[in-house]
Amino acid sequence: MTIRKFTCLFAVLLCAGALPGQQHLLHNDRVGTRSEPVTINPDWAPFYHGVASGDPLEDRVIIWTRVTPEDINEPVEVSWRVATDTELSQVLQSGTFTTDAIRDFTVKVDVTGLQPGQTYYYGFSAFNKNSLTGKAKTVPTGSQVEHLKFGVVSCSNFQSGYFNAYQRLAERNDLDAVIHLGDYIYEYPDRAYGDSTLFDLRPILPPNEIVTLEEYRTRYSTYRLDSALARVHQQHTFITVWDDHESANDAYADGAQNHNPATEGEWAERKAAAKQAYFEWLPIRDTDELSVFRKISYGSLMDLIMLDTRLEGRERQVPNINDPALHDPERTILGAEQREWFFQQLANSQARWKVVGQQVMFAEFNIGWAYLANPSFTFESLESIFLDIWDGYPAERSRVIDFIRDNDIDNVVILTGDFHSAFAFDVPETPAILSFQEIPGFGNVPTYAPSPLYNGATGEGAVAVEFVTPSITSPNFDENIGATAAFILQVQINIPIQLIPGQNLGNANPHMKFRDLIQHGYFILDLKPERTQADWFFSPINVITPNETFAGAWLTEHQANRLSPAAAPSAPKLVQDIPAPADPPGQPSATGNPGAMPGKFALLAVYPNPFREENTLHYSISQQTRVKIVLHNSEGKLVRQVMDATLQPGVFTLVNDFSDLPAGAYWYQILADGKLHAVKVIKQ
Repeated sequence: MTIRKFTCLFAVLLCAGALPGQQHLLHNDRVGTRSEPVTINPDWAPFYHGVASGDPLEDRVIIWTRVTPEDINEPVEVSWRVATDTELSQVLQSGTFTTDAIRDFTVKVDVTGLQPGQTYYYGFSAFNKNSLTGKAKTVPTGSQVEHLKFGVVSCSNFQSGYFNAYQRLAERNDLDAVIHLGDYIYEYPDRAYGDSTLFDLRPILPPNEIVTLEEYRTRYSTYRLDSALARVHQQHTFITVWDDHESANDAYADGAQNHNPATEGEWAERKAAAKQAYFEWLPIRDTDELSVFRKISYGSLMDLIMLDTRLEGRERQVPNINDPALHDPERTILGAEQREWFFQQLANSQARWKVVGQQVMFAEFNIGWAYLANPSFTFESLESIFLDIWDGYPAERSRVIDFIRDNDIDNVVILTGDFHSAFAFDVPETPAILSFQEIPGFGNVPTYAPSPLYNGATGEGAVAVEFVTPSITSPNFDENIGATAAFILQVQINIPIQLIPGQNLGNANPHMKFRDLIQHGYFILDLKPERTQADWFFSPINVITPNETFAGAWLTEHQANRLSPAAAPSAPKLVQDIPAPADPPGQPSATGNPGAMPGKFALLAVYPNPFREENTLHYSISQQTRVKIVLHNSEGKLVRQVMDATLQPGVFTLVNDFSDLPAGAYWYQILADGKLHAVKVIKQ
């Protein structure tokens, strides 16, 4: 996310409970008042990470879970079923799926043979226990689709705040899906991003910057134990794309700003690990190339075209606006193959609305004179910061706009995340004409004149509209540049201004119809044949609260290709879903192997295994518990006292340095919650 470059606050990682020369225990038992620590729910064993569904089609949908076994060295057979009722008694499809450590014990089933436009309920069972029941929807077909409604989200930094917005979406009963536009996780180390008061309450694991496959998996595991995130996945089908932080900040096809090959290895290996973990942990349909651009049709009302503006074909970002490469007509953010596919989808679509889900801001974003809100910034420095968006690829943006206009394609609606702000834009070729004038006391100041290609008052000249969702929790402008500067920027960024009487600097962003640079939340995308509307809702992030605020709504009418204000949020759908039950159903009638870990302690992962020098335990406890861990060799001899401590609820990683031990098989013996657990690991 580009606004991170305003401030980059790296902190020293904290280590607690360490035995010198042996291991580092990193967890959430830190100074501060604990509030709803992220941890396991014992009642969900062995499916502590909940359930999820995704990528709906007319006759199928992906269902997902993750099972936590006691024996990490053996595969697990997981049963699944899909039914038409919340009790899962009217079963339509069922089967088994075998998972193991190779796929991090995740389970992903592409359930076929379903009916279009229907709500289904699903669940999993293993070790004689049931998962939560999830709710999923297939897409409708034909011309009878009259009303669609989606939640649109992005940018959920675990350490920056509580996921209240996810919880509010989980409570809605009329969504067709949740569209996640990326930055589902963040790769940064503990305390490295923003200036949150919740660092002590929501420490991230692993505490280091994640680079390896095991580290990406552990980061997803920590996120997915958050109850609000678990609930929104349980209640709604997700349609997702990644942005940069699922791999590394400001990523492109061949590298990233936040990747150093000298210390972090080859980018290709890190990108492959990030993509693999993403496809393991999210309910997205597998492809041979692990690509995320695809189309999902909702009858004749909407084609949802999901793009990858990040890893598929993006060239490296240019460093500043004075770089001559900025306007190179061959520079690409999509790549030639994806761009041609995108144009085919637009040209061939028979749907009323062509909705494009993608990562970074498409419409032109002019800082203009607003840099004067903070004297430490200059026009050049601010404009250069925002080159990770489509502003950094202006020739390709023009190709897209020209294609839409030249082919008379109406009703294109672009959905965007990444920017940690809420916006509604008309999308014209050129919203304003930039020039400069010398103003005493202010220097050479940018000035904007009306564009002959666009009328900001009427919207004439726009070819599409864009709705930008705020972050779920990730730092906004006020959290990056300060509240006062952010407020000035927000108020003045799209209105004419006079620094001195009689010298109007013009409107830098006449196509920007709605903006909020400060709040967190989401928007609801509501589609009907006659119009498409976005309703923004904002939630606090510093406390767990049911409160949210309706902030505004904008719409575009059929064939208008420009925005108009909406008087109120869109009405609920006439037919509401029955939500999935809050708790897992009772024990299944079939007997199973009671091999899962019930109770207060759960060993979530052991990695790497086999290992060479260091081995990590990733685990969670739900109540204050004494945990004693020792290591035995294959002959049963004690070789290491690893840990003996009473721990508060939370998620933990224990990094053990076993470089001094000879190669061979070893056994962890973990005494916790009145049970003894044995885990085999191999040192190479």
